[in-house]
Amino acid sequence: MRLVLAGTGSAVGKTTIATGIMRALSDRGIQPFKVGPDYIDPSYHTMATGNVSRNLDSFFMTDAQIREAFTRAMKISGARMGIIEGVRGLYEGISSTGDTGSTASVAKALKAPVVLIINSRSLVKSAAAMVLGFRSLDPEVKIRGVILNQVKNRRHYLKTKEAVEELTGTEVVGGIPRSAELEVEQRHLGLVPAVEREQIASYIERWGSAMEEYLDLEALEDIMASAGKIDGEREPLWQRENKRKVKIGVAFDEAFNFYYRENIEALEDNAASVVYFSPLHDEELPDVDAVYIGGGYPEVFAGELESNRSMRMSVRKFHADGRPIFGECGGLMYLMRSIDGREMSGVFPYSAEMTKNVQGLSYVISEAVSDNLITGEGDVFRGHEFHYSRVSVTGDAQFAFRVLRGRGIMDSMDGITSGSALASYVHIHAASCPTFAANFTRNAWELQDEV
Repeated sequence: MRLVLAGTGSAVGKTTIATGIMRALSDRGIQPFKVGPDYIDPSYHTMATGNVSRNLDSFFMTDAQIREAFTRAMKISGARMGIIEGVRGLYEGISSTGDTGSTASVAKALKAPVVLIINSRSLVKSAAAMVLGFRSLDPEVKIRGVILNQVKNRRHYLKTKEAVEELTGTEVVGGIPRSAELEVEQRHLGLVPAVEREQIASYIERWGSAMEEYLDLEALEDIMASAGKIDGEREPLWQRENKRKVKIGVAFDEAFNFYYRENIEALEDNAASVVYFSPLHDEELPDVDAVYIGGGYPEVFAGELESNRSMRMSVRKFHADGRPIFGECGGLMYLMRSIDGREMSGVFPYSAEMTKNVQGLSYVISEAVSDNLITGEGDVFRGHEFHYSRVSVTGDAQFAFRVLRGRGIMDSMDGITSGSALASYVHIHAASCPTFAANFTRNAWELQDEV
C-alpha cells in the first residue's frame, strides 16, 4: 500500500498535511518518505510515525533504485503503508519539460497513486480546471484524489468539492480550513528541524488531529490499497566491499543532524560501527577510526561550538594524527578556522561567513580529480548543495572535485583537502555516490594502520 501526496506548487501546505496524515495513521503502520534532497521535512515525518523517513529522488537514483529504496525501507520498518510527501509542484524537476527530480517521476517508478493538494483560497470551479490540467499533462501519473487546503468555510468547501468531483471525476477526500495553528516556524533552509524543538511534537499532534477531523482517512487507505504490485527491476543502492571492522564517529546534535539514513546504513554495510558524538556537548571525540560531520546549522550554534574548546582541540588533534575526517556543508564550516569570526576546529586555515543571499542551491554533478576519502580519480557522482555561507579560500588550496553542475566552494571546484581531511559543500546520498561508504571505511582502516 502506497500513496504520493503531491502539491500543485510550493507552499500549498504539503508538509503540514503529509505529516498530519502520517501522524493520524501512525498506529496503522506508516513508513514515511520524502521526494527530493531534504533533511528537515523527514525529521517531522520520523517524529510523527516513529519510523525513519527516507528520501526518494530520481536525480540521485534510477527507477530501479527508487523501487529498491522503497521496498527496502518498507521491509526494515515492517510498515503496512508507505506515504510519500512530494517536492514543490507535482511535475517540477530539474528541467522545464523532463521528469528527472520530480515527484511525478517517483510516482511513476513506484506506480503509486497520487493525491493532489491544492491551495483552494478564492477557488471554486477553477480548482476543477487545475485538477484536469494536472491529470491530462501525463496520463501515466494516476491522480486518484484531491485535498483542498485553505478553505474559507464549510460552504466554500462543499462548492469546491462539488466542482472538482462533478467536472473531473476525481474524489475530494477532505478540506483543511485556514488556520494559523497549522503553521510552523521557518528559517533560511526551511522548516526548523524537529530535533531542535520539543514543541514540534505538540505541533504534529495538532496536525494529526486536524487531519482526523477534516479528511476521510478511510478513503485515503482505499486509494493506497488500489496501488497494486510494484513491478520492474531493482538495483543495489551502494557498493559493499569493505569487510574489515572500523569505528566511524558521526556528529549528531542540534547543530549537525543533516544525514540521509542510507548513508549511515551504507557505512554499516561496509563493516562500520557507528558511534555518535556531539560537537556541542561532548568534551572530546570518541575512540574511533574516522569522523563524519554532516550538515546542519553550525552558524546558529557558533557561540556554543566556539565555547567547547576541548572538542575543537580534539578534532584538530585527530586531524594532526593523520586520521580521516569527512565534512559536508555544515561540517565543512566547522572544519574551518572560524564561522563569522567565531573560532572553530581549524582543520583548514580558512574562514566561513554567512551571507544574506543563497550561495548554492542546485543539484550537483561532480568528478573526482584525484583519489580521496570517498571517491577514486575519475569517478562521477551526484549530490546537492544548499547554503547561505561561503568560504574564503586563499593560497594553494587542494581540491578533490571538479563541479560539472552546481557551484562548489570556488571556481567550480569542491572537496577541499588537507592531509586526510576532506570537506565539501555537496551533500551526497549513498545511492548518488555509491563508492562513498566502501572507500570511506577502507580509508579508515588503511590510515589507521599507517598511524
